[in-house]
Amino acid sequence: MFHLSRVISTGVLLAAALAVAAQARAQGPAPPAAAAGQPAQDPQAALRAQIEQLRQQLDALQQKVAALEAAGVPATPPAAAPVAVTPPPVEAPSATPAAESLPQSGNPSALSKVFNPDMAVIGNFVGAAGKNEVNPFPSLRLNEAEVSFQAIVDPYARADFFLAASPEGLEVEEGFITFPTLPGGLLMKVGKMKAQFGKVNTMHSHTMAWVDAPLPMQNLLGGDEGFNDSGISVSKLILNPVIFLEATGEVFNGDNTLFKSYQRSDLNYLGRLRGYRDVTEAINLDVGTSFVYGHNDAGPDFTTRVYGIDATLRYRPLQEALYKKILVRTELFWSRRQQPIGDAKAFGAYLSGDYQLTRRVFAGARVDFSDRAADASLRDKSGSLLLTYWPSEFSQIRTQYRHTLFAEGIRANELLFQFLFSIGAHGAHVF
Repeated sequence: MFHLSRVISTGVLLAAALAVAAQARAQGPAPPAAAAGQPAQDPQAALRAQIEQLRQQLDALQQKVAALEAAGVPATPPAAAPVAVTPPPVEAPSATPAAESLPQSGNPSALSKVFNPDMAVIGNFVGAAGKNEVNPFPSLRLNEAEVSFQAIVDPYARADFFLAASPEGLEVEEGFITFPTLPGGLLMKVGKMKAQFGKVNTMHSHTMAWVDAPLPMQNLLGGDEGFNDSGISVSKLILNPVIFLEATGEVFNGDNTLFKSYQRSDLNYLGRLRGYRDVTEAINLDVGTSFVYGHNDAGPDFTTRVYGIDATLRYRPLQEALYKKILVRTELFWSRRQQPIGDAKAFGAYLSGDYQLTRRVFAGARVDFSDRAADASLRDKSGSLLLTYWPSEFSQIRTQYRHTLFAEGIRANELLFQFLFSIGAHGAHVF
């Protein structure tokens, strides 16, 4: 092991020798004797004398350092003061002249995402065994491949795009821009998006706790994919000391799986009020109420109104957050559909629960029922048991036993299974 004193002495000696040699080289050849009879000065002898003098000084330093080490005092040289290095400005590539007009953000990583968005692909493979004569699942199918692109647009907006490829084709599931810094504490989204109605309607298929969507979603809110359309959404937090409270108002084009637009003024209007509160360190409660209105496919003079109430209770102790979790969720739907044969007043609801057995295994159950929107005298009922295994945060394996009693008296018993797998950086979803 090298001693610090030797390292210091060797470095200083080499630096001194180089400095003296450079000085002698700069002075050039030695001048001739000033006068006859005086011997000429030998430059090499002078150089050797200076080096010898430096060697003596280094020997003295070595002795001092050795004395300090013997006394137990670390002979560490003082740290050099940090020097602030300012990198030279980097010009935008000539291939992207639009970058010159972008506002400069204080967050370099956020600015870098303008040209490098977060990208991900999520596969949703499903299958089924058993018998269902009314609404059968496919035996084996890649039900959906979702491709997402998410990035900061500038300091004032971010963009999210979700493309869904399925056997029916490729479509834009969601594609919107979000403005989070509007005056008055408003947050606005513009584009195609899932309507903020209840909880399940806002979820993508890979974030749901079941293979299928609950019956009220299918019968009263437009099908498995729910209510999704192009529009504008504005939200605002209502500040108070008791509860997190958010109000949302949305306007949609009005032509989707739930509503039909006959002219430009036939828009859909949605309102939602959501509250959230931490009850204890381990328990939190999320409740909300929703309303949506629009024209339906019965004719330009007929409208549909849907009301909803949702509640989510989550238990997750901090000391056992990786191994213990209980999630209970319920939603209630009321549909009021006008039609030539008379108004249909339908109701539907579901109740589900999930319990974490181990770090990677979850068990769940769901009970749901729903009238049919066009004929409230027809009611479907269903019950499910689920088991989900997470090999990692990038994949899931789920099995679901589902028993359904359709309004026509037909029973269906099925075993559904699902494989979810993802690659890339996918943004977090609201639980």
